[in-house]
Amino acid sequence: MTDVFTKQPREPRSAEAEAAGLRWLREASDCVAEVVGLDAERNILQTRRVHEVSPSQDAARQAGRELARIHTAGAGAFGAPPTGWEGPNYIGTQEQECTPHEHWGEFYVNQRVLPFARRAVEAGNLDAEGMALVAQACAAVVVTRWDVAPARIHGDLWAGNLLFSDEGPVFIDPAAHGGHPLTDLAMLALFGVPFREDVWRGYQEVTPLPEDFREYFPLHQLHPLAVHTLTHGRSYARPLVTAARETLEKLG
Repeated sequence: MTDVFTKQPREPRSAEAEAAGLRWLREASDCVAEVVGLDAERNILQTRRVHEVSPSQDAARQAGRELARIHTAGAGAFGAPPTGWEGPNYIGTQEQECTPHEHWGEFYVNQRVLPFARRAVEAGNLDAEGMALVAQACAAVVVTRWDVAPARIHGDLWAGNLLFSDEGPVFIDPAAHGGHPLTDLAMLALFGVPFREDVWRGYQEVTPLPEDFREYFPLHQLHPLAVHTLTHGRSYARPLVTAARETLEKLG
């Protein structure tokens, strides 16, 4: 069918995981890709095909509004998986832990940043000095008080996972879980979402952001940069270390 997009990933149960994430996010916004078929036995997912058009400022602003609505739908805890899903959680091809936790900093450090940074060291893509700086940044995150409620986040919101159709923005391919809302915004910034300032404006039409919210982006980029240092090689080690240094400067 021309209006259906079919994918068959390699990772065990990843089609089910993605379907669960899409359905959970779509509870809060019709701008999340619609699941139209799932074959768990063959690991096949079908979603409504997105007929892409060039992004615009208005569409970017709408994306911001819809993302804020998704976030405010909330989650049971930091690290909480989509409701009813007890299987694996993936970011790209990499499995990651999703154990509910009361404290965002501890969840983020121990289930998102450090596991991938350590594996990047084992792969030879991050040296000991860089790992030490990442660990220092993580320690600062843990001891900082984070006055934030668990948001329902996309979790892998790089620019390629925000599509634009003639009907508006469409969020695809999530690693959905309970997290910090700035995590999604920081990943959009990291990988160059079009009209990003319009995304921020739209977001703030629904949910106000702190005046200095951009200054926290390096902290929230530690996770995707650690993942990319593992999966894409040493070229991501430098930006990972830079983000760790900027995190330490921000948190003091």
